[in-house]
Amino acid sequence: MSSKDNTPSSAGRQDGGDMSDSSEDSKQGAVVVKSRAVVKYCAAPPACSYAVLQEQTDLKLPPANWLRESQLGPAGASVLGSSSKTKPFSSFGMAYDFIDCIGDGVDVVSDSENIKKLLKIPYSKSHVSLAVHRVGRTLLLDELDVQELFMRSSQTGDWTWLKEFYQRLIDQKWQRKKKSKEHWYQKAILSKFLYYSINGNGAAEPVSDTEEAEEDCGKVEDCGLSWPATFNSSASHCGEHTSSKEEGPGFSFALADVAVASDVASAPKEQNLPTLFDEGESSQGLKNDFVRNIMWTFEDIHMLVGSNMPIFGGGRYPAVSLRLRDNNKPINILTGMDYWLDNLMCNVPELVMCFHVNGIVQKYEMIKTEDIPDLENSTFSTRVVKDIAQNILSFLKSNCTKEGHTYWLFKASGSDIVKLYDLTTLCEEATEEKCQNPFTLPVAVLLYRVASNMMLKNQNRKHYGTIRTLLLNCVKLLDEERHPQMMASANYMLAELFQLDEEGVACEEGGGGSEDSYSEEEEDEEEEEEEEAVGGAPDDSKAIAVIKSVGELSVPEKYTSTNNMRSSSVLPVSQDKEERCRHVLNYVLKGLQVVDSSIKREGELPAADPHTPIPLKYTHTPVPQSTSTADSQTNVSKLLDTGSGVEVRRVTRSGMAVGSWQHRLKMQLFLKASRAFYVLADAANNLLKYGRALRYVKLALQCHDAYCSISSCLSPRVLLFHSQCLCLCGDLQLMLAHNSAHRPAHLEEYLYQTQDDQELLHCLHRESSCQAFSVATDLSGDCEYQLLVSSKCYEAAHELLTSEALMSGPLAEVAEQQGAHTCKRLGNIRNELGVFYMNQAATLQTEKEGRRGVCVAEQDVWKRSFSCFEKGLQDFTAIRDPANAALLLCNMGRLMRICAQAHSQSDEPAHREFSPEEALYYNKAVDYYTRALSVLGTRGSHATVWDSVNWELSTTYFTLATLLQDHAPLSRKAQEQVEREVTEAMLKSLRFCDLDTPSPRQPLYQYRAATIHHRLASMYHSCYRNQVGSEVARKQHRLEAELHYSQASALFLSLGHAPCELLRTLLERVAFIQFTTSGQSSPAVKLKTLTGALEVMCDTHHAFSRIHKELQVAPLEDASSDDSAPELNREEVMRLIGVFEPSLSFLLLQLIKLSSKRKSSGQDEESVCVYRQVYSSLLRAEKEAPLVERIALYLQLLEQLTGNTSTHTKE
Repeated sequence: MSSKDNTPSSAGRQDGGDMSDSSEDSKQGAVVVKSRAVVKYCAAPPACSYAVLQEQTDLKLPPANWLRESQLGPAGASVLGSSSKTKPFSSFGMAYDFIDCIGDGVDVVSDSENIKKLLKIPYSKSHVSLAVHRVGRTLLLDELDVQELFMRSSQTGDWTWLKEFYQRLIDQKWQRKKKSKEHWYQKAILSKFLYYSINGNGAAEPVSDTEEAEEDCGKVEDCGLSWPATFNSSASHCGEHTSSKEEGPGFSFALADVAVASDVASAPKEQNLPTLFDEGESSQGLKNDFVRNIMWTFEDIHMLVGSNMPIFGGGRYPAVSLRLRDNNKPINILTGMDYWLDNLMCNVPELVMCFHVNGIVQKYEMIKTEDIPDLENSTFSTRVVKDIAQNILSFLKSNCTKEGHTYWLFKASGSDIVKLYDLTTLCEEATEEKCQNPFTLPVAVLLYRVASNMMLKNQNRKHYGTIRTLLLNCVKLLDEERHPQMMASANYMLAELFQLDEEGVACEEGGGGSEDSYSEEEEDEEEEEEEEAVGGAPDDSKAIAVIKSVGELSVPEKYTSTNNMRSSSVLPVSQDKEERCRHVLNYVLKGLQVVDSSIKREGELPAADPHTPIPLKYTHTPVPQSTSTADSQTNVSKLLDTGSGVEVRRVTRSGMAVGSWQHRLKMQLFLKASRAFYVLADAANNLLKYGRALRYVKLALQCHDAYCSISSCLSPRVLLFHSQCLCLCGDLQLMLAHNSAHRPAHLEEYLYQTQDDQELLHCLHRESSCQAFSVATDLSGDCEYQLLVSSKCYEAAHELLTSEALMSGPLAEVAEQQGAHTCKRLGNIRNELGVFYMNQAATLQTEKEGRRGVCVAEQDVWKRSFSCFEKGLQDFTAIRDPANAALLLCNMGRLMRICAQAHSQSDEPAHREFSPEEALYYNKAVDYYTRALSVLGTRGSHATVWDSVNWELSTTYFTLATLLQDHAPLSRKAQEQVEREVTEAMLKSLRFCDLDTPSPRQPLYQYRAATIHHRLASMYHSCYRNQVGSEVARKQHRLEAELHYSQASALFLSLGHAPCELLRTLLERVAFIQFTTSGQSSPAVKLKTLTGALEVMCDTHHAFSRIHKELQVAPLEDASSDDSAPELNREEVMRLIGVFEPSLSFLLLQLIKLSSKRKSSGQDEESVCVYRQVYSSLLRAEKEAPLVERIALYLQLLEQLTGNTSTHTKE
């Protein structure tokens, strides 16, 4: 039976909580010692009552249940304990089981016996030999039995260097000490006493030869201390030796070991310990050897302690410890401290001692735990024990500072000097080939487990430096050839440390049972060691720290340690993204190289063929004639099930077995490298280093290709990441196409390679050719090729994101969001391609050089462009993006206009008419622009896009009307129909001219509206001039012409920067007014009409004023002039002046004639006088005068006319 946290306390608790939160109050000095114990794990059943033996019971006679497992009862095996010594790696077994406590939560992890040895140092003359290891702030203490070690050295030669060092500096006459017969006799008595105590009714049985039993007990003792093998020794040697001892008839303690081990095997584990390596390699057979593990807080020291002390309970006494004492031997300080510390650690409130004389039971005595320090002949100060504990801990923490190093705390028998050696440094200084440290592998495993546990528990970046330090120290301890799996796993964890954006690799839980042991031999060892000669202790320069006298440990705060000393050795984790990725790739490369080297070594070993019988010595072995491919694969593959022996794993290109640890690690390393390169590519893209970014994304896709080649199926997360790589590749190809001017610089960055990149590619090529995505990352094509590659990348990414594997998996929501973004990119690149082909079509038009007709190349480019626009429109419609859909429709309208322009060049300019093909394409353009506006809905949602589409639609209508007006298709249509179509198109264009909304295009809209009114006025003017017949129609045309002339004049006047257009409009309007007088017969009406014409003529003063100003500042190149105003066309000004002078002269002459014929008032005479003066000035004007002077004259004359006209108008 196995249970957790159920050791009984003084209150009878079995719930696994605090065993005690009490404090011991020592009567001597009234010093309060704070002690608190919590059971973390217990393999023992609930405590059972002990049997009180009758007086005169002879313990030399064996009980009936002695050495018989079936008669032990349900609790016998768990409470007996064992006489075997604790294994040298007992602290590692506890650390593996309670990995959460290691690092910061616990100060010391050790066997309770080692703790007691340390605390008894000032009182004991016995030797102390402990191995010390540091993991974070935790110290692991293990017994280092140099006698057992040197016995092993004499057989294997592994520890010759340490043996020589020991003999040279510590004990020059070293020899193995044998246990006395009295030692074995006392152990036999204790064993029989415990069996009696479990079953008090057991009758004694005669034993033929007690000495034989004692001898057997000695054999069990010798086998109990199992020293694990070094790196180059067989790890199963000692295990086989121990098991062989347990199988045969032996002493009772060996039997107890087997029983409790079976109990612990069924006990529930407390934690799942993450590992990336097999349990066989990670544990090295190290298990938790204790019946119970206790978290003991002694003062401010937190210790994880292993104990095998038998605990009895029941009735009045829920928890007591049972001890056997020789009544002839008084209890000394060491024994009292031993009992007191055991009860404190296990929180046992009472101690029961059975006294005997020569094996005959005399009496029982019960002592409270707090009274033990005050026993007669065993008085000690609890305050001194507290000071000893604090001083020893401070001494060790201050000097055992290097993680991964093995320290040796040694005190010779009878000596007062305690020395601390760094065995790792001594081992490195040794010259022998077989120089090995058996602690190296367990320490490395523990460092790895603590680091991985911290990573799983603490995602806070402040812990990353500590984790990195643990992993780097782990890597330093490992030998790549002997432990490739752990080395590669540690490198992967280091890489994972820098980029924790994915789930960790699921690992198997580390198993581990325990064997219980109970030792009651402290006094025997003490007595024996007092008889030994004190070893010499010459001046030792090899010791890194020395306690010159054990008496110093009793001085309060003699030794102090700095609590934050750990922080100085923590390696920081870089915050820079690129540097972090470089670290990731460095560790990935190291991990891959380790895996590849292990595959090579395993591939060199021949594997058994399950179809070939194993040849025996007396059989004939046929020589194989040939080796097939399947056979060669079999030679490097591993079995899926080691028990079946027939199922062979499939192998990869490099000979790696699928499902093996190499295969699992390689997949993770490939994926990690791919992600690191992706991050580097994204960072380079943000820095506009597109060539470098394309190189990184190429490496990322090559790593992904290698991952796919060894992976049987791709998880949704991998598919999602692959789509991101393809999207980034598409982005880069698009940007490279836009930055073709800097192509040489980008190409140089693209072709650059580091040494690490080359080595990583070598590792990738062992599994794949890495050519699956070579087209996507090619930089050798032109701009069109790069746009096409970008489009293909987006298409592939979108196909992945919309695949069933992603849309039906747990990442469906993320895939849907990224799918929308990718679809938008796909629509954008198709728009880019469409624009590219559309620009090619425009270029082909400019390169015709007088050729007529539309060539096949132009039509092909149109089709490509239209196809791209159409697909892009579908993409934006699918994701409901109205703005971009409207822009695609706008580009399609522009393409239609280019097609129309191509057809307009097919006719001769002299005989050109507006063709049906032009009308068709312009109408299609209008349809696309109209669809774009309907997609947008209103201006408020996308004002910029709306204004752009609105302008293009107005432009299309205006161009259509202008072409119809200038190149009327009179061969196919009547004049009236053409005029109707022109008017309709002009009015539609005018309707889309937004004159009210302030925007950058408002001046353009005003100019276009003025131009439209001017053109309509000119058309109606022409119709009125040429119209014959219906007076109603002529009158309508006259009204329309007057209306549009006045509106055009007003708009041109408001613009201010179109003086020529204003002047032309006014002159045409004057001509129109003059033409209307031809149908007037009344002189008075004519005079009134011509006076109105003169007023319009006077309005030209604004135009001339603007022209005069521009002519004055143009030679001076005045910087303050309006840069946005169009440059003044002097030729146009000269032509308009040529119209202006005759028109004004004729108008003045007609007014003078009409005014002279009628009876006029004084006011009329003044006007006529002004008309004559102006007319005379015009006639005398110098025709060859400079333009500026002529315009200045016009301004002067117009000012005279303006004053006279305004006065006449008021009258």
